[in-house]
Amino acid sequence: MSHDDFDFEPQRGLPAALPAGERLLWQGAPDWRALALHGYRVRAFAWYGAAVIVARAVFNLAEGTALPAVLSGLAWPVILLACGLGLFGFIAWLAARTTVYSLTERRIVIRQGIAMPVTMNLPLSLVDGVSAVSRGLNCGDVALQLAPDERVSYLLLWPHVRPWQWRQPQPMLRALKDYETVGALLVQTLQSSPVAQRQQRGGVEAANTDGSLATA
Repeated sequence: MSHDDFDFEPQRGLPAALPAGERLLWQGAPDWRALALHGYRVRAFAWYGAAVIVARAVFNLAEGTALPAVLSGLAWPVILLACGLGLFGFIAWLAARTTVYSLTERRIVIRQGIAMPVTMNLPLSLVDGVSAVSRGLNCGDVALQLAPDERVSYLLLWPHVRPWQWRQPQPMLRALKDYETVGALLVQTLQSSPVAQRQQRGGVEAANTDGSLATA
């Protein structure tokens, strides 16, 4: 018997029904494989583990240990590395399964959290820029640059936040198959929504002069 941990939501990914007159423009979720590679750094972990295993084998051979004994001694490190990679992959799958990105005419909503669901409601009036980044596997990320005086919690949003941006964290819609379409839709919404005009604060920095999507 299946169980939906989010059956309390009035609409998938949203903690409450949208106000009258506000339309949902798009919803999506991360691809778990791309999230594992670029959010949870599975590839880097695999390379690190492989380097440690190879270094151990070279050291044992240099010490004069017979090749069969060296190979036998590598069994447990290889098993542990495989288990670690599997664990990271499983966590990425869970994270993707419990994450929903929503874009409306007025806000971006990020619902995420495996053990303890958290919802971030980000008004478009706080977004100063949008950038799309290709990440391979036909996926990409869409980063949201906030106004200079706005702050979000890096730890609370991780991994749905741009890496290494500690001083000015940028929420990020990660591992999307349609990241270019989503980025362009965001720019269009920022340019056209009255709420996103931000009281004539100079327009949308994410748009190039021809209205195309800025990339990074």
